[in-house]
Amino acid sequence: MYIALIILFSILLASFYNVCIHRILINESIIYPSSYCPNCRHPLKILDLIPILSYVLLLGRCRYCKSKISPRYLIVELITPILALLLYSKLGFTWQFISYFTLVSLLIITSFTDIEQQIIPNILIFLGLIFGLLFSLTNITINFLDAILGLIVGAGSLLIIALISLLIIRKEGMGGGDIKLLGVIGLFMGWKMTLLTFLFSIYLGGLFSILLLLLRIKKRDDYIPFAPFISLATLVTLLWGKDMISWYLISFL
Repeated sequence: MYIALIILFSILLASFYNVCIHRILINESIIYPSSYCPNCRHPLKILDLIPILSYVLLLGRCRYCKSKISPRYLIVELITPILALLLYSKLGFTWQFISYFTLVSLLIITSFTDIEQQIIPNILIFLGLIFGLLFSLTNITINFLDAILGLIVGAGSLLIIALISLLIIRKEGMGGGDIKLLGVIGLFMGWKMTLLTFLFSIYLGGLFSILLLLLRIKKRDDYIPFAPFISLATLVTLLWGKDMISWYLISFL
């Protein structure tokens, strides 16, 4: 019963996340007007808005102008229920699940705004701060002190990297949006899990960047969005972080 509800609800939310990604970037209301084709702006009907199915049946094209629709719409509608089910399998239908799914939802939106426009909108950071503080005040996942320490560790760790980069290579090594995003994550996860997330994100981002450079897909001065790596690292930590820490303590200490 819960699984069916989670799948249905998360798919519907995914459609809303796509609206948020598109409209926040163009500074448009996420409520009005109703959904439309991003290319010809023709209003979409119910049959055009069925998550996943409409995109597949229309072959990723607008029914009216036949222009291609970004595959991001399908990707978001697929990964959102998958991630929701992964969290449910780990946490069950609990307040902790709701807290972490709220965080994951925020990360989905910020990852794609960073990929598409190299922006992590402040409105998303603000919402993350509000929800993170609310959940910490109710002790759903962590206590308030741990949340504040998580905020400091998250934002502080990337801020240190940014400052070192400016001092050594005279170049911004980390964007302000990334710094604020990891701070928000710290509010949800506490300082220990945030530190692990930081380490994972640096490893994943560095490895992927080297791969892109070796394959000549990106040049040395090209922008590589870091929010997706922070998000992926957060997911790994949420799902398996405690198990990894326990394994390390047993194996090496």
